[in-house]
Amino acid sequence: METSEILKKVRKIEIKTRGLSQNIFAGQYHSAFKGRGMAFSEVREYQFGDDVRDIDWNVTARFHHPYVKVFEEERELTVMLLIDVSGSLDFGTTEKMKKELVAEIAATIAFSAIQNNDKIGVVFFSNKIEKYIPPKKGRKHILHIIREMLDFHAESTRTDVNKAVEFLTQVMKRRCTAFLISDFYTRNDFSNALTIANKKHDVIAVQVYDQRAKELPDVGLLKVRDAETGHEMYVDTGDKRLREAHYNYWMQRQAYLHDVFTKSNVDQIAVATHEDYVKKLMTLFAQRS
Repeated sequence: METSEILKKVRKIEIKTRGLSQNIFAGQYHSAFKGRGMAFSEVREYQFGDDVRDIDWNVTARFHHPYVKVFEEERELTVMLLIDVSGSLDFGTTEKMKKELVAEIAATIAFSAIQNNDKIGVVFFSNKIEKYIPPKKGRKHILHIIREMLDFHAESTRTDVNKAVEFLTQVMKRRCTAFLISDFYTRNDFSNALTIANKKHDVIAVQVYDQRAKELPDVGLLKVRDAETGHEMYVDTGDKRLREAHYNYWMQRQAYLHDVFTKSNVDQIAVATHEDYVKKLMTLFAQRS
């Protein structure tokens, strides 16, 4: 992709996603992701109804009267975007590729974050860590991230979600909010790594998919290619049993992912390339408020 074309796409995504984050998500983002961390502010005299667990026993002993610790919301948050850049993201049968949907969702979250003075960092992953951009603030930093998302060329085409989640646990020493954005075409079980990561951080899973992964159209003989392995084959989409098997496989896989996220206590949404991701994000934010 030429530099001028990349810049045009970056600008287009900025205009769309920054407007969304300013006009729609500003309050919802704040209430959904703030208040997870509390910082000690001061002490004051105990009042009826205060939680006894907040009593500062050292101050109480000194003044012979109960005092409680007062906490305030930590204003600054670190947001990490764990972005799948494997081969399967270069696919789309509607108006956009999965890769483009990922870029828009990530940019919307990023612009929402900087409005709240939060830091944003990114991990690009395939079946290895492709690139790590440490958390920073500011519009310039976000535009750099968007540019990287649009023009990033991964060394590997395969996926291993484990690698991304384990890297997050290792590299982020303080608690952060992490958005794991992927189609989750991974052959590895990542449930244990996700559970460990979500105990230390606040992890949210965002699944992107194309409708054809769920339902095959009846268009006769079709040549298909696995973007991660390169394997090609012809399938007869006119065969009803094949279409049903394809759909059943999708449903089983979705049930497995739902089970993994539920057991790991991770909030999750699934967004198709033909769907309005704004509504899905708003639903997610509202559920967490």
